[in-house]
Amino acid sequence: MKISVQAIGLTPHEPLESHVDKKVSKLETFYDKLQECKVFLKVENNSDKSNKTTELILVVPGDDIVVKKTSASFEESLDQCVDAAKKLLIKKKELA
Repeated sequence: MKISVQAIGLTPHEPLESHVDKKVSKLETFYDKLQECKVFLKVENNSDKSNKTTELILVVPGDDIVVKKTSASFEESLDQCVDAAKKLLIKKKELA
């Protein structure tokens, strides 16, 4: 599976990139037809502390799976995205 990371308005540091790779690569164990994962990291322009948004676009046969979460840190929002994507992939595998 190909993993691409796009950071909008920021430069991701090395620990964040390795965290993304580690978490996202685990998704392959739940659905073997996963072709690509696009990760978008963005800081929302608001006064709220929870302004770090992570969006995952999982390219799979049929409809792509899109998950978007916002929280206080990129690691936290990424973890939430991966958890939600995991459930969706398991459901997709059961329906296949």
